Amino acid sequence: MSRTAELIRPLRNQAVQCRVCEHYCTLKPGEWGKCGVRVNRGGQLVLTVYGKSVATHLDPIEKKPLFHFLPGSQAISIGTYGCNLSCQWCQNWQISQTRQADERRDYLGEPLSPEQIVALCRRENIPIIAYTYNEPTVFFEYTYDTARLAHEQGIKNVYVSNGFMSPETIELLAPYLDGINVDLKGFTDELYREYCAARLAPIKRNIVTIAQETSIWIEVTTLVIPGLNDSDAELRAAAEWLAGISRDIPWHLSAFYPTYKLRDRPRTPPATLERAYDIGKAAGLRFVYVGNVPDPTRESTYCPHCGQLLIRRYGYNVHTYWEEPGSCPDCGATIPGVWG
Repeated sequence: MSRTAELIRPLRNQAVQCRVCEHYCTLKPGEWGKCGVRVNRGGQLVLTVYGKSVATHLDPIEKKPLFHFLPGSQAISIGTYGCNLSCQWCQNWQISQTRQADERRDYLGEPLSPEQIVALCRRENIPIIAYTYNEPTVFFEYTYDTARLAHEQGIKNVYVSNGFMSPETIELLAPYLDGINVDLKGFTDELYREYCAARLAPIKRNIVTIAQETSIWIEVTTLVIPGLNDSDAELRAAAEWLAGISRDIPWHLSAFYPTYKLRDRPRTPPATLERAYDIGKAAGLRFVYVGNVPDPTRESTYCPHCGQLLIRRYGYNVHTYWEEPGSCPDCGATIPGVWG
């Protein structure tokens, strides 16, 4: 199954410009975008993975990770082939780094239409659809059609994204997207260019836009990689920048494990994550979390006003300590998030 693309600019001689992400690929007939799943066919830009899910799983929402979004809930998670970045440490590289994913071949996944996804959620009482595993921006039309149908049925939609989408994509998605976790891979343009074939500036712009100009709930994740983005200076710069946008943005600090093309670096020591956690707190962020290692203290949510334990997490085991979700039982403070 395929679908013509939404965000395009027609050019001369049947060339088209894809406007779904910040690469703005200009494609002649027969050429593929950097994502590997969008191709110019006779002057029409086609999404080749539409309606095909290569990964469909029921996950806890905490796995995304989203900690301030319906804690303890399950999400049906959908992924396809392709990505607009080429991160050397990608844990899902087998699907994300597939290129020229041609819908005429038989390996693109199981047919799963937007209507089928929404019907599954209604039948099984699943409250959330997560577009994840690979970058959802590259299969935008699939997510957009699904999210609109889900929105009509009261089902929530979340993106797990690298944040490299275009402003036009955010504008179209905003009415139907309820939450997003943006992967802030580091805080230097050099890292993005050398290790991800991307740029930092558009991601910073998009985090600001989502946090300040839309109703989408946003959380941010940084994979802390030894010797690459784990210096005090870089972590502090990222934390202070996030706090300047909003002190209420949750910042997830995840442990790195050697994979794909980055196997020459060690796992992230827990002490490094603890140091990063302290830096985030010192910068003024109210909600900082550690992930990919067992740390129930730094995985849990506390009231930023009185320190009361509100949500205890150990892995994907979640226990809440409030009668009214989003309200501290001790001091009555409102905790930002999507709770019900």
